[in-house]
Amino acid sequence: MASPQDSARLDTWIWCVRLTKTRSQATIACRAGHVKLNGERAKPAHLVHPGDEIRVRLAGRERVVVITRVLRQRVGPPVAAECYTDHSPPVVRDSAAPVALRDRGAGRPTKRDRRAWERLHGTGTGTGTGAPPR
Repeated sequence: MASPQDSARLDTWIWCVRLTKTRSQATIACRAGHVKLNGERAKPAHLVHPGDEIRVRLAGRERVVVITRVLRQRVGPPVAAECYTDHSPPVVRDSAAPVALRDRGAGRPTKRDRRAWERLHGTGTGTGTGAPPR
């Protein structure tokens, strides 16, 4: 049996090593099933030990970490990075973001051009009228 010094709450450890910004965010992620401890869903109060694998799914990205050191208090980023081994898949970034181009000298954009640009960038009301959306 591990001593109490070698264990900590799951939500506390996730917050201490800065995988989430707040402890309440870590607790919510655990309750929602976004955190797995050694392949199984875990409650926020589950105790973690060195060698445990944690999978956290946050903001559309999955982080896979193996605990090397247990923490109970939040520490700075350099110290936090030493407390786990990161086995996360690399982040895929879409480098070809759509860009709206206009011909030089085409003049001022029309209302139709503006709406197409808003649709492309996901801004605006999208209703096409001056009235707010219902």
